This record gives sequence, C-alpha cells and structure tokens, in this order.
Amino acid sequence: MLLRMLLLAVLIFIFPDRVYAYLDPGTGSYITQLMIGFVFAGLYFLKIFYSRIIKFVFSIIKLLLKPFIKVIKDAKEAKSKK
Repeated sequence: MLLRMLLLAVLIFIFPDRVYAYLDPGTGSYITQLMIGFVFAGLYFLKIFYSRIIKFVFSIIKLLLKPFIKVIKDAKEAKSKK
C-alpha cells in the first residue's frame, strides 16, 4: 500500500499537467549529489553494522532450520541403530 502511494506520488511529480516553474541546471546537479550521498550513507551504514546484520540473518536462518536439523539427526540415529 505504501509502495503504491509512493509510486503514485513520484508519477504525479514526474508527469504533471502544467508546469509553472523553472529548474536551472544547478538543481539537477544538487539532486544527483543527494542521490550519491544517500547511496554512500547506506554503504557506510552497512559497513558499520555488517557483523550485527550477519549475526541477525544467521540467527533467523538457524531458527527456521532447527526443526529440519532435528529430523535429520533423528533419521541418522534411527539408521545407525539398525
């Protein structure tokens, strides 16, 4: 829902009916600088919190796979008892 609203807002700003404004070339340069800044800020955030993110992802994977690991161990134990 939020994604649709954001997409609609972007489309409204990209394709307006009438435009009564002037955007000089400096505006495009500023918007480009903002986008590059956001990309590098995101990369820096990932660099700082990389170990926490990896630990979190692996803990979720471990929780999701725990029942399957138990089944595999039980099957191996049953096979070794034969």
